[in-house]
Amino acid sequence: MHIPYNRIDGGVGAPLGFLTSAVGCGIKDPANDRLDLALIQSELPCASAGTFTTNRVKAAPVRVSHAHLRKGDLRAIIANSGNANACTGVQGILDATAMCEAVAKPLGLKRSEVGVCSTGVIGLPMPMMRIEPHYHRLLTGLKAGPGSGVARAIMTSDTRVKEVAIFLELGSHTVRIGGCVKGAGMISPSMATMLCFITTDANLSTDSLRKAVLECVEDSFNRITIDGDMSTNDTVLVLANGASGIPQIRRNGPRCRQFREALRWVMLELAKAVVRDGERVTRFVTVQVKGARTHLDSKRVAEAVCKSALVKSSWNGGDPNWGRIIHAVGYSHARIREELVDIFIGGKPACLGGLQAATPMDELRAVVAEPEFEIVINLNQGSADYTMYASDLSPEYIDFNRSEYAYWKQARKDGLV
Repeated sequence: MHIPYNRIDGGVGAPLGFLTSAVGCGIKDPANDRLDLALIQSELPCASAGTFTTNRVKAAPVRVSHAHLRKGDLRAIIANSGNANACTGVQGILDATAMCEAVAKPLGLKRSEVGVCSTGVIGLPMPMMRIEPHYHRLLTGLKAGPGSGVARAIMTSDTRVKEVAIFLELGSHTVRIGGCVKGAGMISPSMATMLCFITTDANLSTDSLRKAVLECVEDSFNRITIDGDMSTNDTVLVLANGASGIPQIRRNGPRCRQFREALRWVMLELAKAVVRDGERVTRFVTVQVKGARTHLDSKRVAEAVCKSALVKSSWNGGDPNWGRIIHAVGYSHARIREELVDIFIGGKPACLGGLQAATPMDELRAVVAEPEFEIVINLNQGSADYTMYASDLSPEYIDFNRSEYAYWKQARKDGLV
């Protein structure tokens, strides 16, 4: 597969002028020394941008980071896994603010220049007594170079590190973009359930960066789904510090468009990685809707198909059941005509004009037996299209998510509940 950009190592640590650090605090399990607290710092002032969950139940770090971005730009991000700090009331806000304060002062920053993110179990107070003793180690560990520690520290049910870094030439300057993401369950469009941090040494104004981030999130993280659930902690934060030495990229100019396309590619790569690492996922499915009357109609159809538990169960079983697909098309609230709908599985016609196509079922089964395949739904009513990336739904997913009791048991031992 052709990759349009030059990939490099380092994730969020790849761009110039960024330092990273990660330590283990035992936030979820004091007996486990895995990395669970991370810090990203820019050595230079930054333009910054962010998008957050559209869930009306928002975690304390989401509220704090959103408020900080409204005040100005960020220069650092502190993040933890093991506890979401969600539905924790006033104390949760105080804890999230304290995390920002703890790194802001030693770094010579204002508290509002620090973003804070958390991921983990909802409803449990933050075990600050296990985090606070490790701030000094986190701060003294800041260094230039690979940021894979950050990617590992924000993992929860993820099975692997998910990070990307590239460089591209903008005029006579080399610009780098690096990012990492966590997410494997509770993934749904409209800010998918994950944490994502992206750094770049490009030089953009805050307005230009925020516009680019909104557009790129819409074309990437808002186009994936695993289980249709939306979390309380979804966050994408992007920092741009200009350390590449490139003059400020003019909004809507050719270099701005080049940068935006590169940022979109990085975000989409990270978004796809989330789906591929979904909880007990066995299939990665690209669903493309074509021929819709409007953009909204195409989006409604794609989301209905990708979220359908019946459709996703069929994918898990290797069953090319186009009937389940067209039934989801029908209840999507998009304007469709049954007799015009065509469905192709792996390029082979499964349904033409709303009726069974002549393709032998064994050929279709061979397609959906593969770990990755594409479904194209042509509504044949217009020119609008929309693409989403989804997974199957497995029995193992249910087993994996049946209980979080162990976390509550530890919280009782800690005297937090």
